[in-house]
Amino acid sequence: MSREFQVTVDAHDPRALSVFWRDALDYAIPGPPGAELAEGADPLAAWDEFLERVGVPEEQRNARSALEDPDGRGPRLFFQRVPEDKVAKNRLHLDIRAAPGLQGEERMAALEAECDRLVGLGATRVSRHEPEPPFGGGHIVMADPDGNEFCLD
Repeated sequence: MSREFQVTVDAHDPRALSVFWRDALDYAIPGPPGAELAEGADPLAAWDEFLERVGVPEEQRNARSALEDPDGRGPRLFFQRVPEDKVAKNRLHLDIRAAPGLQGEERMAALEAECDRLVGLGATRVSRHEPEPPFGGGHIVMADPDGNEFCLD
């Protein structure tokens, strides 16, 4: 039997980074413990109210944030605040499968369209890698708003 896991990301601003990845992956920010959120309710506002109610000091309220796949297929993402800057290339990164099954120019056009959408959300384009058959279908390297590299595949 396989194990469940989450991917943890160090961040300067966990809340902002979780909002970026929420929008990039169509994930959801879960509500606070014991909270039943009404349809369309803002989970971030619910967290603000919860943290204030339980007495978490304001300077600690952006110490962590999480995302979940609403379909239950993908791993949970957890963002934790750290004081240090990112200083080297990630040894582990996420790939967003933006063009599964596509090849050649059709694939690269789909990756470019997704790249444009993510740049609009705050990502940075790093580089484009052209297809190199038989194994390389082509991909685009990007960075999230905190500088963590990821690929559009």
